[in-house]
Amino acid sequence: MVFDTRLLTGVGVMAAVTEAGNFARAAEMLGLTPSGVSRAVARLEARVGVRLFDRGPREVSLTEEGRRFHAQVMPLLAGLDEAASEAAGAAAVVRGRLRVSVDPWFARMVLASNLQRFLQRHPLLSVDVFTSNYREEMMSGVDVAVRFGPPDTSSLIARKLLDTRVVTVASPGYLDRHGQPHSPHDLVHHEALLFRDPQTGLPFPWEFRRNGESIGVKVSSRLMLDDPSVALSACIAGQGIFQSLAVGLAPLLSAGDLVQILPEWSEELYPLYAYYPSRHLPPAKVRAFLDFVREIATDTGAA
Repeated sequence: MVFDTRLLTGVGVMAAVTEAGNFARAAEMLGLTPSGVSRAVARLEARVGVRLFDRGPREVSLTEEGRRFHAQVMPLLAGLDEAASEAAGAAAVVRGRLRVSVDPWFARMVLASNLQRFLQRHPLLSVDVFTSNYREEMMSGVDVAVRFGPPDTSSLIARKLLDTRVVTVASPGYLDRHGQPHSPHDLVHHEALLFRDPQTGLPFPWEFRRNGESIGVKVSSRLMLDDPSVALSACIAGQGIFQSLAVGLAPLLSAGDLVQILPEWSEELYPLYAYYPSRHLPPAKVRAFLDFVREIATDTGAA
């Protein structure tokens, strides 16, 4: 089989246009003329048989077919880059740009405060962090994605990073006004703060586990949010009781901003998974990031 090198060139140009946002800036990045970039994209579109970009006067954006194609080929480009590094004897060097899509809760509660340590450890690496808890096209334009919840049944490789407990918390002020619940059933008399599942649009159900026993409680609430960190802020302000992931909460519990209630009923575990596309050994920068995430999660007592 004779490989068409023009296809690889076109894919490289497509990646540059996607990052730059238009042909002119992509041309500067690649050392080409804008017309040369435009011709390369047109040849690639003719080769794959679909329109990859919507062209505007100043900006271009990927079409739906273009997004899917981009998500499929970017890991291949990353693999070529890694193969070149390995051939040069630099397989163990963590370098380049790492693009990660991270669940907002983990990004805010754990990752953000530790990123400086990660970058100091790997001075040849730069990191782009995108926060999202959605799973549709989560690998588009990124090297690795991190999401809470059971793994998807897809072609992606899923690697469990940790299990974190599900805990129920309230502010001291709320408990002073409304009293301390002594059993899960007492929560029907309290104001709950609900978090909406981004996949279903419905609130996550409240469940309590102890010694193999499981109890579901139908709580009442006048406030439902789609960002758990906003729900946490409302909880700290005394607006209600919140059922949260334990990872990242230790400083707030230690400072007394939050109080864990019904701790004996907190045996439910919720997993955090990393996803990447290749069944082969992931690039050094991805391996370094995954190892670091497990390290900082252990430091927070999440596992």
